[in-house]
Amino acid sequence: MTAQARRQRDHAERERLIIAAARELAESDGWEGVTTRRLAERVEYSQPVLYTHFAGKDAIMAAVALQGFAELADELRTRSGLAAVAAAYLDFAERSPALYDAMFSRAVDLPFATDETPPALRDGFDQLRRVVGAGEAGDDVLTEVLWSALHGLVTLTRGRRLPRELQEQRLARLVEMFTR
Repeated sequence: MTAQARRQRDHAERERLIIAAARELAESDGWEGVTTRRLAERVEYSQPVLYTHFAGKDAIMAAVALQGFAELADELRTRSGLAAVAAAYLDFAERSPALYDAMFSRAVDLPFATDETPPALRDGFDQLRRVVGAGEAGDDVLTEVLWSALHGLVTLTRGRRLPRELQEQRLARLVEMFTR
């Protein structure tokens, strides 16, 4: 292995380590608890080393969000039918609330619904589009309505605006509305 290849491998490994540490800190302490100082301590590198990988916390959060979009798309891809995909979406949000926040609630510099949209974001949306029944160039508005409804259920339930014990009934009603 050449010295350059080793440096590239080490750089990529440090980047993965930083992203993993940010996710862990966010899940345990919330995104407010994720600072470059705490990350540097956690990964045992100096803050300047972190800045050779990311411009700051916002860039780290965007990298975490991209990883989350890829994971969500992979999870949704393994499900068949609207009910299973919708339930998987809600389960994903409940299992990883800080990751979900980075993806959908925090301000991150990721382009949605443009030609520059990263493939991981596009893939997640395509998995929702698939179960709505919209073709590849189908009705994106209908898919957006499903996504909005799922996001609303996540947000309102987590915020204790809707009682958690009725979540299955809400989900069943939502699926019924889309499958009529």
